[in-house]
Amino acid sequence: MSDSIVLIPTYNEKENIESIIRAVFNLEKKFHILVIDDGSPDGTADIVKRLMDSEFKDRLFIEERAGKLGLGTAYIHGFKWALKRPYDYIFEMDADFSHDPNDLPRLYAACHDEGYDVAVGSRYCSGVNVVNWPMGRVLMSYFASKYVRFITRFKVRDTTAGFVCYRRKVLETIDLDKIKFKGYAFQIEMKYTAHVLGFKIKEVSVIFVNRRLGTSKMNTSIFGEAFFGVIDLRWRKLTGKIQPRAN
Repeated sequence: MSDSIVLIPTYNEKENIESIIRAVFNLEKKFHILVIDDGSPDGTADIVKRLMDSEFKDRLFIEERAGKLGLGTAYIHGFKWALKRPYDYIFEMDADFSHDPNDLPRLYAACHDEGYDVAVGSRYCSGVNVVNWPMGRVLMSYFASKYVRFITRFKVRDTTAGFVCYRRKVLETIDLDKIKFKGYAFQIEMKYTAHVLGFKIKEVSVIFVNRRLGTSKMNTSIFGEAFFGVIDLRWRKLTGKIQPRAN
């Protein structure tokens, strides 16, 4: 039994899913994987189930949902699934190799060895570590993070990062049913909520590589949600509405 599980949300990732699963399982540190698939019509879930049955029965798991319900709700679903099982460290990671599986042990070490509660795989804590992104998207992402810090006074530089390790107690303390946002703003909301609730966050510098296979799920509505969501987050903090989950 591993103490760590990697959550990988998928929608039409047949080009990447087997390779990313094998890359994680080839690491010296043992991780489990939960794929949360939103009804991919390209057969992503079938590939995962084949690997479960043939090679990785006790390490690989899948939850299938009916249709695209949003990145945030996929992770919330995965968090709740993991919290019903004895995992101490719960990770978020993309399926498309934009996050390097070899960095998973570094995020784990930040929490397990150094005592942090949240470890963020950060593109911006040591300059701008992004490969093969169009310059417009680099600038949009970078200045979005600056905007978040300006509005919230939150010190994390890469608030929209989707490569994260959470200690179990963080996800047990956050009221997951009150997390409001589904896209980029979901990532901001989770980190900011953890910060407001007093958890220690470390940024671990990583290199983000734009996907080579498959289609990006980014769209302009994601940025709109983030822009207005940040103001809402700051208001909720000021009015005392960010509270631990009631037992």
